[in-house]
Formats: sequence, C-alpha cells, structure tokens
Amino acid sequence: MEMRRLGRTGRDVGVVGLGAWQLGADWGEVDEGDALGVLRAAVEGGVTFVDTADVYGDGRSERLVGQVLKGTASNSSGGLTVATKMGRRVDQVPENYTLDNFRAWNDRSRTNLGVDTIDLVQLHCPPTPVYSTDEVFDALDTLVDEGRIAAYGVSVETCAEALTAIARPNVASVQIILNALRLKPLDEVLPAAQEAGVGIIARVPLASGLLSGKYDENTVFGADDHRTYNRHGEAFDVGETFSGVDFGTGLEAVRRLMPWLPAGATMAQFALRWILDQPGVTVVIPGARNPAQVTGNLSAATLPPLTEDQLAAVRQTYDDLIRPQIHDRW
Repeated sequence: MEMRRLGRTGRDVGVVGLGAWQLGADWGEVDEGDALGVLRAAVEGGVTFVDTADVYGDGRSERLVGQVLKGTASNSSGGLTVATKMGRRVDQVPENYTLDNFRAWNDRSRTNLGVDTIDLVQLHCPPTPVYSTDEVFDALDTLVDEGRIAAYGVSVETCAEALTAIARPNVASVQIILNALRLKPLDEVLPAAQEAGVGIIARVPLASGLLSGKYDENTVFGADDHRTYNRHGEAFDVGETFSGVDFGTGLEAVRRLMPWLPAGATMAQFALRWILDQPGVTVVIPGARNPAQVTGNLSAATLPPLTEDQLAAVRQTYDDLIRPQIHDRW
C-alpha cells in the first residue's frame, strides 16, 4: 500500500486506515468476535493506522484495539500506528480542558490500549474556544514531555477550527470530515496543512454509508444507530451523520455519480479513491463491520487515480445538490 508521512508525527502510514467508531457503539450491535475479526483483517490486509476514541462504547473500542495491538509491532518504521481521541466524556465546556483532566483521560486510554505511550492523541471536537487557548496546547506539550503520548493532533467539526489548529507549531495532524459530499476542506484547509507539514486524517469518508451506494429511500436503521437518533443533531453535531446532508439529497447525489465508477469498482471504492486523490490527504479512515468490508475498502488504494472527468463529476454533483445545503455550515 502507498505510504504517506503523517504530518509532524514523523511516521509513515498506509493511505487507507481503519476507523474504529463502529466497533464501539452508535452503529448498531457489533459483537466482540466480529469486531476483533475486523481489526485482524485490517492489520493482515496491510492497514498501519487505526483511529479510535475513549468515548466509543465508553472505552470498548480502545480495549478491542488494545487486544489486537498486543501481537502487532508498533513503531515508526512500518508498524501499526494507533490514534485515539479524548475530551468527549465530560461536559463540553472549555474549562474542562485542563492538564489534570488530560492526564486522567490519558491514563484511562493507555490502560485500555495496553501501552505506556500512545502514538497520537487528538482533542475530540472540543468547544471552538479550546483551539485558541494557549494553556491547552501547553498541557498537550507536557503530555509529550512526560512520555505519555508521542504526538498530538485535533479532530475538528469546522474548517475554521482546522485552520486555527494548523497554525499551532506542535499540532501533528488534523482529523476532518472530507468526502465527495463535503468538499469545503479543499478550499483552504488542505493547502494550509500541506504548507505547514500537518497531516490530514479524512474521517466520515463514506458519509455514514451514503457513499456505499447500498441505501435507498426504504432503508431503515436500528434505534441504536446514530443514523436514526442523530439525523437532526439530537445527540451530537449533525455533521457526523451523513455529513450533515439530507438523506434524500444524498441518495440523489450518489445516483448521479454511479455512471462515473471505474470498471469493476464499487461506489465505496470510488468515494475512497476520490479522497486519496486530493492533495494534502494523508490517510482515510473508513469503518467496517466485517472483514469483507475491510478488504473492499483496502482495494480503493489499488485503483488508478480518477480521471479529470470523474473528478469534475464529483464537483458538479456537489455544486448542484450539496453546496447550497451545507457548504457554509462547516
């Protein structure tokens, strides 16, 4: 698999990683055996970057990742790089982003993952003022100095938050929603990250499954799936669910893109390849519920770059259907 430098971490990672939100909670039930099967299939298939968070299943995702990590090399020369996130297990007020809390959250994550030093810790979409607070980044520097974490980054909701974080000298990476239905990061965030040497981790790459091409107007999601209970932002930022796009509009966008798929490729592979073709992207982190989905996602890395016509089709579909709905929001 193609390897790219993960910003200021100094590590190289494969361009298709694994997002482990689905293995913790909020996507319907995934039993432990299936979750471990996904993780093992990812590592055996060549994944070198796994992203999780302390809030996914209240630590369940981290613990599952930790089980697989025990038998896998973790280093900067081709082993498995594990990233986690912190900050969403408390009330979302800037006052909670303190060194004491960071240490406590970090202790819990290190225990869950079974490691002394976490490769990459990211602030998990904190309140906007946090990105402009010097004390927060001083505290993160302290965690590095103490050997608790090797590097830190941020996960953001908005492009403005991303640009603020990129300006920080020790922010190694920015995790942001980027997919064929969320193009705004292409305007300023990706160029700024490239110039600063900051890694870009593209999350929600399939728009919560919309870009899998498997859904239609009759699709029903379970009550414990965020695609049911957060469709209007009832539980967390609505941008995390279908990228904030109205479900029906998203279906229409996918239908417009279907004729542009490369021969033999799935809609999901086309969508992932589109992300990999964007200058400045380091790694994309699709989730998976079974090993077959892992294999399909990894195949996106072997597709040739999309043609100018295919790239233009994505842009035109976005401009026609999606831009008026969400472009100015995030």
